[in-house]
Amino acid sequence: MLSLRKNWANVPWLFLTRTDLSIELQQAADEGRDMSPLRDEFDKVMALDLSDDLAQRRAELLLDRVQNLPILAGHSYVEPSDLAGIRAERPPSTNFPISDLSESALHDKILGGWLGRCCGCLLGKPFEGKRSRQIEKFLRSQNRWPLARYASLHASEQVAQECGMDLNNRSVYEESINGMVEDDDTNYTVAGLALLKEKGAVFSPEDVARFWLANIPILHVCTAERVAYKNLIAGIPPPYSASFRNPYREWIGAQIRADIYGYVNPMNPTRAAEFAWRDASISHVKNGIYGAMWVAGMLAAAFVLDETEAVIKTGLSQIPGNSRLFEAISGLLDLRHRGATYEQALDFVRVKWNEEQPHAWCHTISNASIVAIALLWGKGNFETTICMAVMPGFDTDCNGATAGSVVGVMLGAAALPSKWIAPLNDTLHSGVAGYQQTKLSEMAMQTTALAVALRTQ
Repeated sequence: MLSLRKNWANVPWLFLTRTDLSIELQQAADEGRDMSPLRDEFDKVMALDLSDDLAQRRAELLLDRVQNLPILAGHSYVEPSDLAGIRAERPPSTNFPISDLSESALHDKILGGWLGRCCGCLLGKPFEGKRSRQIEKFLRSQNRWPLARYASLHASEQVAQECGMDLNNRSVYEESINGMVEDDDTNYTVAGLALLKEKGAVFSPEDVARFWLANIPILHVCTAERVAYKNLIAGIPPPYSASFRNPYREWIGAQIRADIYGYVNPMNPTRAAEFAWRDASISHVKNGIYGAMWVAGMLAAAFVLDETEAVIKTGLSQIPGNSRLFEAISGLLDLRHRGATYEQALDFVRVKWNEEQPHAWCHTISNASIVAIALLWGKGNFETTICMAVMPGFDTDCNGATAGSVVGVMLGAAALPSKWIAPLNDTLHSGVAGYQQTKLSEMAMQTTALAVALRTQ
């Protein structure tokens, strides 16, 4: 027998594992599929050594069979993945204010988005993969709970080890920050900008796919994106690249790629969401796509709306009203109206999503919920919002980045505290070809120029 993974043990998402099969079971159940015909086969395959070639093939074919299973009668959600279907299921549209922003005001808000995204990402990066109990224990050991500044290296080795903290990665800690380090949360923002510069408003999902293959190494992408990358290389085009043997098809990846589409479509949430759909559809389905459309719509709205609740509702207007994501965020809006505290809102999310489980930890809906909580209970305060997005755990750097981006656009760069933006040193590192080290100010200038040019396209 061949051992496919003999030399690939530390390279995840290239081959299926037992964890992946467990995630597929949860994912298919979330979608409302009738899994009863395949339960026994899943148990049998999960008992195999999946480094064996034949066992790996058996697991792949099992995932293929899942895609042919029917949706259970009585499944109450309507969740299309095609753009026409999504638009048909949106709630009734509401009036959206249009304002004449000067180019300088536009630039200030776009720069605020870039800076806010980087600050929130950098704040959450040391805690990525850690559970909320570990984050709190680590910060309490430093008298830094609740969170109010970048993470510090000043911790005992014992506490750091108990909390899973890597103190050797010094560039993400307060004492050693000198720019925004490379991260997939910012790689995709850069990639989207580069794609739009090349293709303009007429880019297609296929253009996104080609750009990835030409400009982003496969090991710089994760989970759903890495599976989609593999599929694209194998000649499987969008949208099939999103669902083919992809257990992560509703995970957070597309949601973290959407910011640039909001930046370049100020006050146009419908087109921002459409741009996000074109990007998301190569790697995600259903709520994985909706998360991207929600974020893009929010960011387009953030240029003119002053209340985070109104921003959130504008984003929701771009996704199906009878979807799980719409239901989750609407539930949080209701909690806020009923006077719930930040902690009570987190408890509401944790009842549904157990951060100890990989599927819950990295799913679009669980993390979108954390972003919504941070925006609602942060009340437009930049520091409060990004800290509220990171402290609960789940995907800390992604949630800090998205929440920081939205509030960054709302407030504009000039209003962001120096405490947070000065350590960035106007420097961004990325894994995108041609953009290994750039200035955030230059990225914002290019984005502003695109936003102005795209108005007529």
